[in-house]
Amino acid sequence: MRVGLVIYGSLETVSGGYLYDRKLVEYLRACGDTVEVISLPWRSYPRHLGDNFSPELQRRFRELRLDILLEDELNHPSLIWSRRGEKAYPVVSIVHHLRTSEQHPGWIKPFYRIVERAYLRSVDGFVFNSQATRIMVEDQMRITRPNIVAYPAGNAYPGAPSSGDVRARAFQPGPLRLLFLGNVIPRKGLHRLLEAIARLPGDVCQLSVVGRCDIDPRYSAQIVQRAGQPDLSGKVSLMGRLPDSWMPAVLASHQVVVVPSDYEGFGIVYLEGFAFGLPAIASAQGGAVELVEQDKTGYLVDPEDMAGLAEAVAQLAADRERLAYMSQAAQIRFAAHPTWEETGEKIRDFLVSFGT
Repeated sequence: MRVGLVIYGSLETVSGGYLYDRKLVEYLRACGDTVEVISLPWRSYPRHLGDNFSPELQRRFRELRLDILLEDELNHPSLIWSRRGEKAYPVVSIVHHLRTSEQHPGWIKPFYRIVERAYLRSVDGFVFNSQATRIMVEDQMRITRPNIVAYPAGNAYPGAPSSGDVRARAFQPGPLRLLFLGNVIPRKGLHRLLEAIARLPGDVCQLSVVGRCDIDPRYSAQIVQRAGQPDLSGKVSLMGRLPDSWMPAVLASHQVVVVPSDYEGFGIVYLEGFAFGLPAIASAQGGAVELVEQDKTGYLVDPEDMAGLAEAVAQLAADRERLAYMSQAAQIRFAAHPTWEETGEKIRDFLVSFGT
């Protein structure tokens, strides 16, 4: 099978969506398929819209010799009309989450919705990362196409601790060790997490922040400034992006993963934490509700509810038996989840069906 994949920038970009795309490419190539990655440059939203009028990009799409073209939905502003005309191959969009599911000023959101809907109507099928994403496209955008839901996996890092070690870790003395794992951007809600932690006594928890800080420098600077204020003194460690080889040790040394995003199409980070016995304090908005079971594998908190976020942290810090139970339940939930190989197989079978 000859497959194309359209993305912005590099396939090695650090994010859950790019990890999903990268794992799919690896699987398809391992099956003997040819995968051509079509990389478009990162630019502003208006300049991405300008790609639709690029004769060079239109020619590039016309000359592709493929059985099927995959497009990361993130690229939608560049792909509304750029491949217009008779296509020799079907187009399938990989939808991680919609731009219109993010927080935007009220005046611009209707415009984003029009653009995104026009793109979604131009494709032949969808690969969704969660039922929540599928529902948003079908119900809110009012678009139905052949589709599958293929969940991301979390088997990225080796060396997960045993169930016994996870239980013992829960009872280790000292502050509750929280891990925020994700790029430092407003959508991930780190600013709200800091405000929640600031409400708690100094001996309740310790937060480690692991993720890129160069995507939104202004926001990152605000985070650094806030973390240095007296009510957070000694509570927050900003570690930046760490090598993948360090991540097993980082995950194994913490007790809870906390990422209170505005919205998550799925939330691979929660699943990666589960593998190491870290229950999740997660956003109640989006696909995390399909993974995190309230009071069993974690807590689902409204992103704007900082009091609820602080309460969830305080409960786990005070009740280590509850923490031990939820930590072991998280590992059991992880074991029942599809692997990347199983997800790749499901997507490939769907893609092959377009050729029959």
